Amino acid sequence: MSSAPLPSSFDGNTDFYEENRWQKFSRRLKEEPLIPLGCALTCYALFGASRSIRAGDHYTTNRMFRNRIYAQGFTLVAMVAGSMYYKTDREKRKQFDGVVAERKAKEKNEAWIRELEARDREDKEWKVRRDAVREAAKSGEGVGAARGVVETSGEGGITDAVKDLAQGRK
Repeated sequence: MSSAPLPSSFDGNTDFYEENRWQKFSRRLKEEPLIPLGCALTCYALFGASRSIRAGDHYTTNRMFRNRIYAQGFTLVAMVAGSMYYKTDREKRKQFDGVVAERKAKEKNEAWIRELEARDREDKEWKVRRDAVREAAKSGEGVGAARGVVETSGEGGITDAVKDLAQGRK
């Protein structure tokens, strides 16, 4: 059997995989909802302890500090359990992020090569035009023939090639 992953209906949809910080935060919140719950319980216990300290209630203060320890223990257990449960998903996500980075680097390299080829092509066209103008000037046909050679020469140049690349025409 092949080790390649099975095709997915989301293969062409980069928005499904490439997420911003808010999307990542909400996805992680959905994947491991117990960790934020444990953090909220810890904060509530600390808030309750601070209120009871101000009120001078020693019994409630001690109870809230115990609750804080329990909430922190719950959060720690939720983190360890979630880490073990989602380990394979995180490895797949890291592999995918590596593939996406490699693909983007390859596309950037290909765009750079296309730009270099466009520059080279333009340089060759300029040399051809320059040689044609020199030949026209040497043959004694004058400025009119040289101007005709320049006006009948090829494509627009680097700026047109870059615009074409940016618009995806070439």
